[in-house]
Amino acid sequence: MRICYVLLSPTFGMHQYTAELAHHHGFHPPAGANVHLVTTQVYPADRYAAAIPAHTPLRAHNTGLSLHSLHLRQLRHTWQAIRQLRPDLVHVTGPHLWNVPLLLALKRAGLPVIHTIHDLEPHSGTSPLLHLWNQLTIGSAGHILVHGQRYQQQLLARGLPPGRVSTIPLLHLFLGHKRRAQVQQWGLASSPDRVSYDPILLFFGRLEAYKGVDDLLSAWQILVAARQTGPYQLHLAGPGRLPDPWTPANLPPGVRLTNRLVGDDEALALFQRSSLVILPYKDATQSALISAAYFFRKPVLVTRTGALPEYVITGQTGFLSEPRNPPALAETLLQAITRPGDLPAMGATGRAWYDLHAPQAQDTLLALYQQFRQPGSQSFSLSASQPIR
Repeated sequence: MRICYVLLSPTFGMHQYTAELAHHHGFHPPAGANVHLVTTQVYPADRYAAAIPAHTPLRAHNTGLSLHSLHLRQLRHTWQAIRQLRPDLVHVTGPHLWNVPLLLALKRAGLPVIHTIHDLEPHSGTSPLLHLWNQLTIGSAGHILVHGQRYQQQLLARGLPPGRVSTIPLLHLFLGHKRRAQVQQWGLASSPDRVSYDPILLFFGRLEAYKGVDDLLSAWQILVAARQTGPYQLHLAGPGRLPDPWTPANLPPGVRLTNRLVGDDEALALFQRSSLVILPYKDATQSALISAAYFFRKPVLVTRTGALPEYVITGQTGFLSEPRNPPALAETLLQAITRPGDLPAMGATGRAWYDLHAPQAQDTLLALYQQFRQPGSQSFSLSASQPIR
């Protein structure tokens, strides 16, 4: 069985996600499977093992939801690259305007296609094209994969047959292939001595408006004014622009800012040392950072938005707070930092959650892939003369 992963943008997070899928099914494959990647000429190659062949017919430098990404010749090159691979299954892993015509062409060729939709409820600041793109993709793809029961139920309510939509938790880490392999060898599940619980509260990722960094800073300012931060430091780590009215010069006391793309070694150290990972999002669909925190035996504090609450067992693996509500966030933060002795046990429970759900998610996806190998599944043919139109 040959699986072709298709991602037509260089977006870092989407490649991190795709690499996780490719590695599992490339190195622990169903019988006879092999894996290929079709993507852009500029992409984070270090996320992938060198053994995974990458085919790069596109020259793209943006997310793919811009009219600048529409070049007909590149669409033809992408189609030709997929056709020459003669895959048994295509899994499209991220958004691009060319995905819809590709899906229709693959459907005409009789080739099974799975498409991941990451943002069924697009967050604020997203391109308006994403709403229309979601609708067209849902209508064109053979099977839709989402990462939250909330979104599976939404698609079923829209009339999609149960056999056309699946959900698994979002469980990929933030590390490149080499560093991830090393971390797995360390066996963090059985070696908790490799982590510590220093007085560090961590926000990790791009500083984007929808992620609620302004609410987090306002909540922290409330605790600072009440002299309730104790020994803790709030660390913001990631590229982007601080939200108004905050600037690097007027951050509250006890805030450290690393305002750039954080490399694997530094990110690894932050997750190993922090006591709590905070996701104060205003609106979001899901985030892999929850499972990443669990992997490193760290509890989380997240807001009740999108599918995020599905990943948290309140009081056991983390804390839940209301979005867009700095006083409520400050109160929840205070609950966490005044119970420092509970955080390691909560982190261990989070790791147990990860260890339970990771193999289940892999088995679910593998079973989905294998459906297309069963007798009676739809046959297909990609002839050299097959056009895309």
